[in-house]
Amino acid sequence: MKKLENRVAVITGGSRGIGRGIALAFAKEGADIAFSYRANETAAKKTADELEALGAKVLMVKADASEEEEIKAFAKKVKDTFGSINILVNNAGTIGLEVSVREMETSEWDKVIGTDLRGLFLSSKYFLPLIAKGNDAPVGKVINISSELSKKGREGYGHYAAAKGAINSFTMCLALEEAPDILVNIIAPGPIETDMILADMEAEWVEKEKDIPLKRLGKVEEIGATALLLASDDGNFFCGQFISPNGGAVFF
Repeated sequence: MKKLENRVAVITGGSRGIGRGIALAFAKEGADIAFSYRANETAAKKTADELEALGAKVLMVKADASEEEEIKAFAKKVKDTFGSINILVNNAGTIGLEVSVREMETSEWDKVIGTDLRGLFLSSKYFLPLIAKGNDAPVGKVINISSELSKKGREGYGHYAAAKGAINSFTMCLALEEAPDILVNIIAPGPIETDMILADMEAEWVEKEKDIPLKRLGKVEEIGATALLLASDDGNFFCGQFISPNGGAVFF
């Protein structure tokens, strides 16, 4: 039997990058998938096709993580389609512009905090009630995607690091509120090789990110494997934990 057979996972920001990698890892282990995307319908449709080819039932919904009414509508579509869910991955986010606090526009701060932190709150609020409970249901799982920068910081990314640091604190509070029926944990990736990073960042920046003990960027599949551990029954003794696959970029 596959590890996530007969389970439903919701993944915010699931069309590309880490979200897509987690969706594929879950589908390979038997999960049905609902995922949101913000704008790129072409990428979303491609991901949906890949998931369906693995045998998953798939729901893709356009929804801005920071917009309450859009997240409410997303949750309603998931309920109408699947009834209940078992896993929530709060992945949607943006890194924002590289800019110092002195030079940062308030609108830039609000955009990153809105997407990364408010968005995670909204999806938690509206999807937690859909997580199945009861004697016949597996333990519910929530996985919040943070970052190594939430612990070590980085110049020019105060908005992003602040949002991710707040996610860490929020996760601990939510873990206390929801245990033992729902287990809430953090994955805090280090530098990961995604299509967005390779397309948007200068080659010099990418090479600098490889200057860690493992001398490479992490693979999306490695984050997917970490999420699978937490989402499956193998992760049933993880609660409120900060797990950081980062290639030795920082030790915790």
